[in-house]
Amino acid sequence: MGNARVLLIIVIAIACTLISFGSPEEKRISIYSNVANYSLPVLQRRGGDYVGLLELLEPLGTVNSTTSKDHWRIRFNTADSEFIAGKTRATVRGKGFDLTAAFFLENGRGLVPLSCLNTLLPDLLGGPVNFNQSAGRLFVGNVAVHFTAQVSQTAPPRLVMNFSSPVNPSISTEPGKLRMMFSHEPLVAPGSRTLTFDSKMIPSASFQEGNGAAEVIVNGTVPLMANFSNDGRTITITTPQAAVTQVQGQNSATAPTGPTPTPTPAPPASPGTVPPVLSSNRTYFAVVDASHGGAERGAALSDQIAEKDVTLAFARRLRQELEARDLPSLLLRDGDVTLTLDQRASAANASGAAIYIALHATSQGPGVRLYTSLIPPAGQDHGAFLDWDSAQNKFLAASSAAAGGVAAELRNQQISVRTLVAPLRPLNNLTRAAIAIEVGPPGSDITQLNSGSYQGLIASAVALGVSDIRSQLQDTAK
Repeated sequence: MGNARVLLIIVIAIACTLISFGSPEEKRISIYSNVANYSLPVLQRRGGDYVGLLELLEPLGTVNSTTSKDHWRIRFNTADSEFIAGKTRATVRGKGFDLTAAFFLENGRGLVPLSCLNTLLPDLLGGPVNFNQSAGRLFVGNVAVHFTAQVSQTAPPRLVMNFSSPVNPSISTEPGKLRMMFSHEPLVAPGSRTLTFDSKMIPSASFQEGNGAAEVIVNGTVPLMANFSNDGRTITITTPQAAVTQVQGQNSATAPTGPTPTPTPAPPASPGTVPPVLSSNRTYFAVVDASHGGAERGAALSDQIAEKDVTLAFARRLRQELEARDLPSLLLRDGDVTLTLDQRASAANASGAAIYIALHATSQGPGVRLYTSLIPPAGQDHGAFLDWDSAQNKFLAASSAAAGGVAAELRNQQISVRTLVAPLRPLNNLTRAAIAIEVGPPGSDITQLNSGSYQGLIASAVALGVSDIRSQLQDTAK
């Protein structure tokens, strides 16, 4: 009786230990589509990962299955397929198909290996599928949610994240981090999984995914808090004012004392203009120039949409995509200010950057038009000083290479693109690779020019196109 009592105590202790530590997290796969977002458990069979095919297809359409001995037949909508227990050969829509591992049939339930979903599901569904097996995330059709992130230069700073569709993540905080877990939204990574910001309080953010969920981690040197707006399409990460005050107090306490230097007066600027400011301790790869601005409205794309506003929003997204690829970039204007063409060219030439990218917007036709310079008859160079109106002449090959790389990436994203040459200023005045990008809406809806997802798609393609030839561009600019 004593031994039994001791055994009972041991069993209870083991059970309590298991409860306190919890069971391992169940491995899952998440499916995102236009009709439903849902998740399913991943099953282990003979050392491989499997999922129930009937359960995967049920939310996506009309489906039923029948079993005859070791044969399992399934109809999705009007398409028939057949699988055989223990075999890798199947028939999908009347055609032979090879699975990556054997099919399992358990009590009328058909199990297929995860590793075959990228090739099996397009045939079964009759449409595109993108499956990230390591993350356990499956996208049916064009359902991805994109986002941009930018830190404002306000005090205190704010990280503003704009999403192409409403989101509702679970949020948790810990010292130095704010975590947002997206368990139900098909959120995808921006151009880079690590974003860096020019902010001491919010220096960076990262994207990661796994076990059927995506997570954005915002790093901060002070406590962070999140606010939702724009019907769930915008999340603003801010720092409590008390934390900012504490940091400022610490900085003041450690700052060296001494006489306050007398500021040197800046030369007066023309009314309504703000000359670009170059950082003396930073090497730029790209100069991004949002066309128009200030008193120069640009094209009236609609009664409410001005070209100068579209190009500025697009320029900020492009800078973010470039910076995410470790390509430091300068915005010639980061506000509603007026710059002359000569000011733009002079600032770009003085920046030392490898490439100049001018941005325009249009309501005349869909897609993107890429321009390189058509040089007028060359004037006379004077030693090291190039003729102003034909300065681009020696850099046309690099400009054409950049335009070609960008065009290829845009086509990869199924964006209509044309490459053209024109005698454009300030392209003619640039002493580095120089291209102009004119963005039209994807269709007939002009308001799509303000779409964050559309701008982000183009910006990502442009950044990738110039990133692929960064070494060539940098060598040309030397």
